[in-house]
Amino acid sequence: MSNSKYYQDKICIVTGANSGIGYALSEELLKRGAIVYMVGRNPKKVAKAAEQLSEFKDRVHTIIVDVTVQEQVENAINDTVKETGGLDFLFNNAGVGGTLQFETATMEDWKNIINVNLWSVIYGTHTAVPIMLEQGSGHIINTSSIAGITPPPFQALYSLTKYGVTGLTECLRYEYAEKGLHFSTICPANIATPIFKKSIDGTTHDELKIPDDAYPVDKAAKFILDRVAEYNGIIIVPEEPYTEMWEKYVLKDAEIEEFMMQMARDRRAAYEKGGNYY
Repeated sequence: MSNSKYYQDKICIVTGANSGIGYALSEELLKRGAIVYMVGRNPKKVAKAAEQLSEFKDRVHTIIVDVTVQEQVENAINDTVKETGGLDFLFNNAGVGGTLQFETATMEDWKNIINVNLWSVIYGTHTAVPIMLEQGSGHIINTSSIAGITPPPFQALYSLTKYGVTGLTECLRYEYAEKGLHFSTICPANIATPIFKKSIDGTTHDELKIPDDAYPVDKAAKFILDRVAEYNGIIIVPEEPYTEMWEKYVLKDAEIEEFMMQMARDRRAAYEKGGNYY
């Protein structure tokens, strides 16, 4: 089956769809013939995102959902299934970043990042799996991070949630492999999205900049959907140098150990000078 046919006329739900990777995935899915339900919390932002994709007409739909609320996630998925008759793809993509000193993190920080990055994925997956089992088909794609397979210093909160997403998705990939269900984990590295400007509580900090070397989000979306159509499990984007970095970390390579230690030194020094990564 070609990549284009894999998505043609398929029902897709994408959370965090009003910006970043979620928006880029929604646009690319529509280009490949899918029917997309764009999920977001802010009605104005979701409506604006959908309006930018108005050329796709009746294949674009919006759902207003706070993904940290279980009932809202369940209702969004169940209502979509009632309306369309099924669910082919669920992209649990909503998330927030977080780079900060562990000793300064509050319990509120922990709750915020776990609710958005981990519980939302659990709610969506828990609701969708029984539906897909009854259908005998379906593909769930959960957005983790390169920090969900390697441990960047000063990202303990973020990394905990993303390791959880990776572990959950990989376990289910094997558990349901013979039941017609597929699972993929997206592990983005530096992708040009607004996540770099947001803190754990969702506040936008315009003084922060997206890294100049960040990978273009539209190219990331195309790459991700190509790999999803191939039933890949862990999808690292961009592939290099991050695939090699992951392999070196697993093998306890001295080079990557020093790289991580230097990152810790640099970030600690930045904080001591009064900097803040959020």
